Amino acid sequence: EGIPDRYNKKILEIGNIINKKIIYLQKKTFENEIEKLQILILGGSQAAEVFGEKLPAIFKKCSSKGVPIKIYQHCLPHQNDKIKTFYSNAKIEFETFNFSHNLEEYFSKINLAITRSGSSILAELTNANIPFISIPLPSSADNHQFKNGDFYKRKKFAFLVEENNLEEKLHDLILDIYKNFSILKEIKVNQSQYSDKNVYKNIDKFLKKIYEKN
Repeated sequence: EGIPDRYNKKILEIGNIINKKIIYLQKKTFENEIEKLQILILGGSQAAEVFGEKLPAIFKKCSSKGVPIKIYQHCLPHQNDKIKTFYSNAKIEFETFNFSHNLEEYFSKINLAITRSGSSILAELTNANIPFISIPLPSSADNHQFKNGDFYKRKKFAFLVEENNLEEKLHDLILDIYKNFSILKEIKVNQSQYSDKNVYKNIDKFLKKIYEKN
């Protein structure tokens, strides 16, 4: 988007350049019904701040309606005590972390993720075959995060919830998912049709082509 038509012949689509560990991560399958929603909450510093303020109350409301849930939440250091106290008092299982270089460790534990809509993390979750709910950053330049999230939603790889109606929509979506886990299974099937395994080969091929021309 945003590239003048006269440059269309110069556009090369190669795929998403993401960590090879994620691309080749062993996929999880749902052999039986899910007994518990295990949700990973991801975001940069801005997202962690907002998610730390808004999401715990939504999860408490879901839990009070009988949804078994465990939360793995990325938060900022100054939020640690408040979030831990909240989840403990609400009797919700949880783990918090401030930063991780090895997200694949968390990917192996979960069956759902909630994240901002940056292109890299959405690609990583899709390649890892993890259903996710993207919540675009409202202030992103040219509204690009909404466009990212909407792209994955239209592919039926994910859900999309906008921040301006987060409290109502996210609560209802989590309840719907718990009542009908086939929703997640369908997303996993759709995601499994996509892979960025050839992205580095594509880069090599196009660079070699450019080199040979010169």
